[in-house]
Amino acid sequence: MKAKSSVRESRTEWSRLKQLRDSEIDYSDIPKLDKSFFKHAKLRMPQRKKSVSLRLDLDVLTWFKHGGRGYQTKINAILKAYVEAHQ
Repeated sequence: MKAKSSVRESRTEWSRLKQLRDSEIDYSDIPKLDKSFFKHAKLRMPQRKKSVSLRLDLDVLTWFKHGGRGYQTKINAILKAYVEAHQ
C-alpha cells in the first residue's frame, strides 16, 4: 500500500495574480513602516533545535500529521507554550 501524500494542492489563482498590477493590490490592512519602526526594531534569530527521537501515541501523531506540513513545528510550539505556562 502506497503512503498518502501530505502535500496539498494550492487553491491560489496564480494566473489571475500574475496579471494583477501593483496598483490593484489592496494594502489597507497593512500598516506603513516608517523610520521609527526600524529604529526600534530588534533582530530575533530563531533558537537552534535539537533533533530527538520521541515516542507518541499513534492517534496523537496521526492528528498532527493530518494538518500537513509543519506538524513537528506545531508540536514544538505546543510544548513550548506548556513549558512557559508552567514556569
